Amino acid sequence: MNNEEFVLEVNKLGITLDEEKLNKLDKFYNLLIEWNEKINLTTITNKEDVYLKHFYDSLTLYNEVDLTKNIKLCDVGSGAGFPGIVLKIVFPNLDIVLVDSLNKRVTYLNEIIKELDLNGIYAVHSRMEDFSKEHEEEFDIITARAVANVKVLAEICVRALKIDGNLVFMKANVEEEITNIEHLMVELKLNDFKINKFTLPIENSNRCLLSFKKFEKTPSKYPRNIDKIKKNSL
Repeated sequence: MNNEEFVLEVNKLGITLDEEKLNKLDKFYNLLIEWNEKINLTTITNKEDVYLKHFYDSLTLYNEVDLTKNIKLCDVGSGAGFPGIVLKIVFPNLDIVLVDSLNKRVTYLNEIIKELDLNGIYAVHSRMEDFSKEHEEEFDIITARAVANVKVLAEICVRALKIDGNLVFMKANVEEEITNIEHLMVELKLNDFKINKFTLPIENSNRCLLSFKKFEKTPSKYPRNIDKIKKNSL
């Protein structure tokens, strides 16, 4: 996906990019490649692939959430900064917290934030199950891209979500992960479960957005202790 294709496809999502935002995305790409030589952030390094599989893919969250509102968003397992950094560049109105369990990635994320002169965004070194207990009902939107099993994610995130807020998880294939999910939804006080399936332009790989709404305060036993969160690659 070259720059012209990127702008065209993002326009189809309903997003307009000005020169300042495009320049920041380009700078982000260069910083990502520079840091990727120091720490393992992504195996996708070709510019056209990064713009399609990371930048454009991050912006597909707009298919499910009105990101033009002044909302507080948490990006769980932000890693290389997807979707959180991309969302902040394109939607500067968002108040964003990036949560990652690896300190060197948090150092990288905060340096990217500084280099891009982004305000209203910071990265935190924490496991989400711990972070949720310290930030109960703080976020309007909690998202995660290619991080852990859907049921695990819902359990460790929901306590930090405001009542009437939404969990929106960005995935590739999820059929096995959502088997019998209704029982967990009852326990976590979640409803309005939706699956938005689509394909990425050009290569037509499968993607989906899974969303839940929180309708009641989360029971105090959640999140339970979870020893390991597995990264599921897109």
